[in-house]
Amino acid sequence: MTSQKTNQESTNDVPARRTFLKQSGACAAALGALTVTGGAYAAANCAPTLALATEWDKTFEKSDKVDHQKVTFKNRYGITLAADLYHPKNVTGKIAALVISGPFGAVKEQSSGLYAQTMAERGFITLAFDPSYTGESGGEPRDVASPDINTEDFSAAVDFIGMLPSVDRERIGVIGICGWGGMALNAVAADKRVKAVVASTMYDMTRVMSKGYNDSMTAEQRTQVLEQLSQQRWKDAENGKPAYQPAYNQLKGGEPQFMVDYHDYYMTPRGYHKRAVNSGNAWTVTTGLSFMNMPILTYIKEISPRPVLFIHGENAHSRYFSETAYAAAAQPKELMIIKGANHVDLYDRIGKIPFDRITAFFGEHLK
Repeated sequence: MTSQKTNQESTNDVPARRTFLKQSGACAAALGALTVTGGAYAAANCAPTLALATEWDKTFEKSDKVDHQKVTFKNRYGITLAADLYHPKNVTGKIAALVISGPFGAVKEQSSGLYAQTMAERGFITLAFDPSYTGESGGEPRDVASPDINTEDFSAAVDFIGMLPSVDRERIGVIGICGWGGMALNAVAADKRVKAVVASTMYDMTRVMSKGYNDSMTAEQRTQVLEQLSQQRWKDAENGKPAYQPAYNQLKGGEPQFMVDYHDYYMTPRGYHKRAVNSGNAWTVTTGLSFMNMPILTYIKEISPRPVLFIHGENAHSRYFSETAYAAAAQPKELMIIKGANHVDLYDRIGKIPFDRITAFFGEHLK
């Protein structure tokens, strides 16, 4: 059996957060060539105005190499999504585009925005969006997730970016980070408009919620979880609103290292953002219900013949998600293991995120 390569080497032939998670602007950019025109599109997709922040409130510095605009658009369920659109300066004509989101419980002002701005610096039009019910996007109640709706969010973002006059809609790719890496793979399997996909430090949220870490949940434990969530529905119905889990990433001592790593990103100046679920907020208690019977990577082989690039840290507790997804995917596929990196290093560590390889990957497959 061929062994995996590390130190940012990749291989094409490797066989391969928590136990059950504790539990606008206008619809078009106003950047000249980016303006969306066309009455039919506007009538169908122009989203209601959201209260969007006007200041630069990202966890990374603003680049002088790209133009930035906040935009909104609707998904197929009528939920208004908020996003940041990045356009490389001094680039004309129709060019390739990337849709980006994640991690699970993060906002576009964090990791996905960093990826988007960096890839725009490298010549792509990019869109980093807040998933439904989170961040600046619409949807009630707040801070709830759905494998179906959040998969749809990616395709809705493709709808939006593909309507921009400066985008070549035959050259659209997707990047999903952490839990949104799994959502991205699910979306691309069904959405044949997307030509290539990158899953970085990927989680399969349906797998970890329904089976626990490393598939350790027993049948009895699963039944107990479902019983508890079912009873919680009575409480929510009686109260007329959902209950929320305890605040995330607030350490009490004795946590495993990966929880310390999450805290180091989400609860310090490095990555804290007040709108992020993971920055001291929480998902609803019943968020896991829709994930328990929904294996989102069932059809991963149907991404082929379009290429998939999996990227994961050598020391990440979540590495097995990418390895088993890579084994299940069909060619063309690539698994890149980053030497010395943990799970959250690939959120924001510029020296460890392999942007050169990501650029080359999309440059080759979005011709």
